[in-house]
Amino acid sequence: MRPFAYARATDVTSAVAAGRDVDARFLAGGTNLLDLMKTGVERPAQLIDITRLPLAAIEERPAGLRIGALARNTDVANHPLVRTRYPVLSQALVAGASQQLRNMATVGGNLMQRTRCPYFYEPSFVECNKRAPGSGCAARLGHHRMHAIVGHSELCIATYPGDMAVALLALDAIVQVAGPDGDRAIPIGELHRLPGDTPHLDTNLRRGELITAVDLPLPAAPRSFYLKVRDRTSYAFALVSVAAVLEQDTQGVIRRARLALGGVAHKPWRVPEAEARLFGRPAGDEAWRAAAEVALPEARPMRDNAFKVELARRSIVRALAATAVLA
Repeated sequence: MRPFAYARATDVTSAVAAGRDVDARFLAGGTNLLDLMKTGVERPAQLIDITRLPLAAIEERPAGLRIGALARNTDVANHPLVRTRYPVLSQALVAGASQQLRNMATVGGNLMQRTRCPYFYEPSFVECNKRAPGSGCAARLGHHRMHAIVGHSELCIATYPGDMAVALLALDAIVQVAGPDGDRAIPIGELHRLPGDTPHLDTNLRRGELITAVDLPLPAAPRSFYLKVRDRTSYAFALVSVAAVLEQDTQGVIRRARLALGGVAHKPWRVPEAEARLFGRPAGDEAWRAAAEVALPEARPMRDNAFKVELARRSIVRALAATAVLA
């Protein structure tokens, strides 16, 4: 590990000012950043410790719920308002990591975690456009069973590894950010990027910007569910995951649907075609299958991961069946 300077931020303004340095990184739980530093993938010249900033509160507001960026994943998953109003988020957090990691990991850090592509994580593989722009993508010709089936480019086929952001996408969350040019609010679907020709850029945050909170709107009804399909039920990353949110009328007819997928793209992936297919239909197997059939029309699987297309469709059916109230 290369030597680095360490500073503890005393307020958001000083943290943002220090974060403008291209070689600086914010440090909260450190569950991802420190791993990457140990292997030499991340080589910051300075760590800015933000753990003492007053950003850990979980507050009920008239428009919904505000979750501070430094709230620990365990605290969010176990919060009574999250469990009752936004069960999909609680379920995603529990599915996302071991208890020990959840006790350290923060909401803001969770959103900023980087891909677990093994070619990115291992510097001995020199071909990785995400780690070294212009070097190539070893995963395209290598082992890519876990990799993207939608939204990828010739330069990168890595997937976003998180679970929490998938649930937040289905909940239409807003990410609050402080930066050198002031505060701004970013819809969660616009926070992460597709690889395109700049796969080394994971998010649309500007230099020095710091996530301060995540806002959740009031749900019409707490009908939501998170399904994670993985190779083992213990701590593992998703092959495919589904976050489902449904609003039904008193007759069981679907009036609003939100579906987001994980494990399929460089960012959490919304499936609006499937959502539209559900609107106005009575809850049931016919509606679930109809939605699954039109999901992922843009899928471009690789040699080893074509199974993910059908797996995603079946997972959508399972997640919707677990979410809905049948009339």
